[in-house]
Amino acid sequence: MRPLTEAETQTLFAKLANYTGNSLKNLIAPLDNSPKGDRYVFRIQNSRCYYVRLSLANLAVSVSRDKLLSLGTCLGKFTKTGKFRLHITALPILADNARYKLWVKANGEMPFLYGSHVVKAQVGRWSEDCPEHQGVVVYSMNDTPLGFGVTARSTQEARRLDPTGITCFRQADCGEYLRDEDSLFATTN
Repeated sequence: MRPLTEAETQTLFAKLANYTGNSLKNLIAPLDNSPKGDRYVFRIQNSRCYYVRLSLANLAVSVSRDKLLSLGTCLGKFTKTGKFRLHITALPILADNARYKLWVKANGEMPFLYGSHVVKAQVGRWSEDCPEHQGVVVYSMNDTPLGFGVTARSTQEARRLDPTGITCFRQADCGEYLRDEDSLFATTN
């Protein structure tokens, strides 16, 4: 595992800031106020970015690269063109730090988990003043995170939309654990 380069860090932070906003700094803040307090860092192994405690990342240095498969939470993967794609495994981290949230009704949970976008008829609640093309975490009505996506319309525009209009484009959902189980945790590029 290696630390991220400057370009990779900027790409990753831009993607995460789209979902977390100002709480992005909470991801890398020290866990306590002690002088040798532990914190979380980002590391890359085979183009996949991991979110791991610094103390564990330092211990992982003693394991050879070909033997180390994973460490910490996989946030996503850097593509060959240098872009970053978030994986569903990043959902717990995004859900804890989400700036904008969208809750779907019971009739919208299964279509979303099967890979469909969220339409207006399925929206139960929405964070106020959410702009267009902003990252949101999608929850069920009982506050269970189901996935994340990007808003298709702002909150004000979505209120005037017809019931079949798309309000959120799906990026990842918990159904991917079953649909993509062969490739989600593959170690090859």
